[in-house]
Amino acid sequence: MNKPVKRPAISSPLSADLLAKTDAYWRAANYLSVGQIYLQDNPLLETPLKREHIKARLLGHWGTTTGLNFIYVHLNRLIRNYDLNMIYVIGPGHGGPGLVAHTYLEGSYTERYPNIERSRSGLRRLFRQFSWPYGIPSHVAPETPGSIHEGGELGYSLLHAYGAAFDNPDLIVACIIGDGEAETGPLAASWHSNKFLNPARDGAVLPILHFNGFKIANPTVLARISRNELIDLIRGYGYEPHFVEGDVPAEVHQSLAGALDIVIAEIHDIQRVARAAPDKVRRPRWPMIVFKTPKGWTGPKFVDGKPVEGTWRAHQVPITDFENPQHLQQLEAWMRSYRPQELFDDKGKFREEFAALAPTGHRRMGMNPHANGGELLQPLAMPHFQDYAVAVFKPGSVEAESTRILGQFLRDVMKLNLDKGNFRLFGPDETASNRLEAVYEVSGKEWMAAFEAVDTDLSVDGRVMEVLSEHLCEGWLEGYLLTGRHGLFSCYEAFAHIIDSMVNQHAKWLKTIKTIPWRMPIASLNYLLTSHVWRQDHNGFSHQDPGFIDHLANKKASIVRIYLPPDANCLLSVADHCLRSRNYINLIIAGKQPEWQWLDIEAAVRHCTRGVGTWEWASNDDDDPDVVMACAGDVPTLETLAAVTLLRAYVPDIRIRVVNVVDLMVLQPPSEHPHGLEDRDFDELFTADKPVIFAFHGYPAMIHKLTYRRRNHDNMHVRGYRDEGTTTTPFDMVVLNNLDRYQLALDAITRIPRLSDQVQKATERYWTTMERHKLYVSEHGEDMPEVRDWQWNL
Repeated sequence: MNKPVKRPAISSPLSADLLAKTDAYWRAANYLSVGQIYLQDNPLLETPLKREHIKARLLGHWGTTTGLNFIYVHLNRLIRNYDLNMIYVIGPGHGGPGLVAHTYLEGSYTERYPNIERSRSGLRRLFRQFSWPYGIPSHVAPETPGSIHEGGELGYSLLHAYGAAFDNPDLIVACIIGDGEAETGPLAASWHSNKFLNPARDGAVLPILHFNGFKIANPTVLARISRNELIDLIRGYGYEPHFVEGDVPAEVHQSLAGALDIVIAEIHDIQRVARAAPDKVRRPRWPMIVFKTPKGWTGPKFVDGKPVEGTWRAHQVPITDFENPQHLQQLEAWMRSYRPQELFDDKGKFREEFAALAPTGHRRMGMNPHANGGELLQPLAMPHFQDYAVAVFKPGSVEAESTRILGQFLRDVMKLNLDKGNFRLFGPDETASNRLEAVYEVSGKEWMAAFEAVDTDLSVDGRVMEVLSEHLCEGWLEGYLLTGRHGLFSCYEAFAHIIDSMVNQHAKWLKTIKTIPWRMPIASLNYLLTSHVWRQDHNGFSHQDPGFIDHLANKKASIVRIYLPPDANCLLSVADHCLRSRNYINLIIAGKQPEWQWLDIEAAVRHCTRGVGTWEWASNDDDDPDVVMACAGDVPTLETLAAVTLLRAYVPDIRIRVVNVVDLMVLQPPSEHPHGLEDRDFDELFTADKPVIFAFHGYPAMIHKLTYRRRNHDNMHVRGYRDEGTTTTPFDMVVLNNLDRYQLALDAITRIPRLSDQVQKATERYWTTMERHKLYVSEHGEDMPEVRDWQWNL
């Protein structure tokens, strides 16, 4: 591990004049932060503070904000002194008033929101809008210029920072991590991201561990361990800590300025050495800062006789209940302690002598284009997906592994975009398992830790990001997308739930940015879930769960797309569409095992474009079906088609329509989802009054949820996953969940009125078959030949 060159700290890197101005800038940010939490009027305290000047509802967080303000001021100095390209990621996102204050002081906020002028009236609007109905949230939300990280849910800041730094060689991401946030599992794992950052081609992440010692009501763990234990922990993660601590502002200003000068020199040394000899690059020990100041610093030290500054009581709003006149006096004294008349002129504008400390143009963190990734987004160079198609001359005549075919397509997506360095594949140690290993022909797996002879496909220049943490993969990809690049996340279906909460936050981000004119569209978040529920017979029940569909289907229709391609050619068409899309969360579910292929590439494109359709080659309904056999998902499609062959053998004159669904959301009415079918089109496919036997990949209730408004909903009978699973054969998995071909055939006979006299015979035949199946798999450990060797032959 390369060690950075140590430099002695300069005891007083700030001149007396610069120290005074830096402190004034910090005071201005603190003043604006307090004002946002409390005031709806009298923004400059030009008259004595009155109750009517204070908001009726006091919302927001004070405790972390002043520390964030302190750091931001010093990062501004660093950017100006070294002409840095820098963005911030704020883990304690509830320090939102501070980041809003800084972007206002640097001018970014007014450029994005011209109605918030740099004047008295602009200050009033700035204060009034914070945590106000139809105003702005209290966190570092999408509305905040320069933000790529909301921070309302803790744990993901360092992941987003590293994702932003990948393939951005000139970018430095300053990531402020709260000591409470550091207790979360994702954050604890995310320190290992430094094993995947190549200083020869990537940017740098500067972690700043912001210690204020307390959470909402408890001390933080890291604040209550010894200094030596903390140092050992940080160094064990591969970082070199620089400590800055204190509660005397002038001393802390000098200390932080000196530490930042050292740290930026160390980062530049690491990058210079790596870029001079990229073929010999080794993992460095990256610097970081531990910044320790009191919680609620500069706020009230006591309220009602109880200590506040430096305690958990400073976490949110320190002074409340303004029916108490002493509280009103205390708030006014607190705000006047920042000396606002020194900071703002008589028109309410931040005085130029202090404003000049901020960077200008795109060097301002609030206006850096990397924090509005759509400004930098370049379309992927895409191969023609038709070139990778499986030749299907007759439905069901050839087998293929769908994801292996997709892997060849992704390989060339990666190849065509190597020069741009804007596409990566993410997955938790499963790329080869999921049959996508063709990408290794172009790029290996990124790896900056030690190499051993037994290793395969590891590379310091890899573009495949594998680490056994769904949190890391998801967070890296989100940071990568938010800063203007493209990617795809491949995962075992059952374990996508690990990042349920992360995708929640990204969905909220996407929903919000659609309403913000200056936020440019970004590449979609694309999931490929494979090793899915119906082909996890070897791993058993622990690996069987299709519920990620339900989780995403609950999100806004303007954001979510869910695709269930039945074969490899449909998967190619869907994947091409998803990689080209913007501002969506695309979920693709496709199996990796050899399966029969149904559609040639032209038919697949037509089918996927519409999202649903009748498979005429499998139907014989002559526009008057006895039953509609519907399916969504590769295994349900197989079982449905097998059921069709059974039914046509059992009942030679039966009229069957086969409907396959690729785009799950077409089942909703157009009033609920933009992909939804009009009622007349839905009825044309599913009929208005005939039984529909629907074989679904996931939980049956989802189909009912999507179709409950449809005229024929009462005739829909859905089979899907019922939380029945074990280590068993592939066919026994569908049997356990009543999704098998024999059950589907029985369902059809039971629900076709004219076949009522055949129900008893069909039922007896079904149970005889099930008994035969159970005896066979128990004896032979594999499925019956009639199942194992089945092939479409109609």
